[in-house]
Amino acid sequence: MSITDTVTTAARNAWALSFGSGIEPVDPAPSTVLWDEPHRLLRRYDTEFQSAASDSAVLLVPPLAAPATCFDLRRDQSLARYLVETGRAPYLVDYGDISFADRRMGFEDWILDILPEAILRTSADRGGAPVDLIGWSVGGMFSLLTAAANTALPIRSITAVGAPLDYDKMLGIPQLRAVANLTGGKATTAFVRAAGGIPAPLTRIGYRLAAFERELQRPMFIANNITRTETLAKMESIDRFQSSMPGYPGRFYNQLWGRMMLANDIGNGKLELRDRTVELSQVRVPVLLIGGTADVITPKAAVEAGLRTLSGSPSVTYEVCPGSHLGILTGPDARETTWAHLDKFLAERE
Repeated sequence: MSITDTVTTAARNAWALSFGSGIEPVDPAPSTVLWDEPHRLLRRYDTEFQSAASDSAVLLVPPLAAPATCFDLRRDQSLARYLVETGRAPYLVDYGDISFADRRMGFEDWILDILPEAILRTSADRGGAPVDLIGWSVGGMFSLLTAAANTALPIRSITAVGAPLDYDKMLGIPQLRAVANLTGGKATTAFVRAAGGIPAPLTRIGYRLAAFERELQRPMFIANNITRTETLAKMESIDRFQSSMPGYPGRFYNQLWGRMMLANDIGNGKLELRDRTVELSQVRVPVLLIGGTADVITPKAAVEAGLRTLSGSPSVTYEVCPGSHLGILTGPDARETTWAHLDKFLAERE
């Protein structure tokens, strides 16, 4: 660019980030809402390739405390669009916002109600076709537990990206347990009950702390890339994602704290609920696990644990891809790594 163009671009980008509406407008992939009830909105992404490659459906399963836009951050960072491009029929279940009124919702609501109904409705929309689940983070754990608890569901395969499957391998968990031992874990439980869960602002702060180096380098990153509009647009999409994170329901977080962080149920291949035990060994479909080289939220060893616990699956494939927790799902290398592994895995099922 000429000096004039450089100065103009820099000024335009600086204004957009500081006072304007942003580097680029939000442009979600076209979709149709099929079902809209609290915490279970079902969306079908519009595609002209509805039956081109396969009659099956792909259901995208987000985690809690993260917006469902994780699968469609922007045009070039959209797994949903990629699935459409490759001739598949993607659907998305969206839990929406979590409030104090939802404080009694727990794991049971998702793995025994919300996700089974979303899977059945997705299958029905494709004429009874089987469904491939793709879950990110706790969404991957949800997908596996749902399949284990409901073996009759029309699930054909599960892909779990950055799924925490062994909390002994999670960063900081031993330290949390040491602190919890001083109070028997009651301090955290009491706080969560009083608050009705983990409020959205706290989940946003926690995510930013996990990526503290990125936050620290952000001003310098902007200064060094002020003329690189595409680079700033990618940064902006992550900022927008972080700022829209919802919270955790109280019962769910107390289960996560007690059953996962303290007791490590999932690392032992199960989840102890009030009236039943869900065993990961009951997953009877092929599974693809993807860990990230730079994932500090769910280290790759915590994902790899599924090779041990998913003993009932006919095949468990484990791949390691470059990137952070969000990066392995929708980062700059995802198309050539995570998405390529996913495409191969789904093609083998077809």
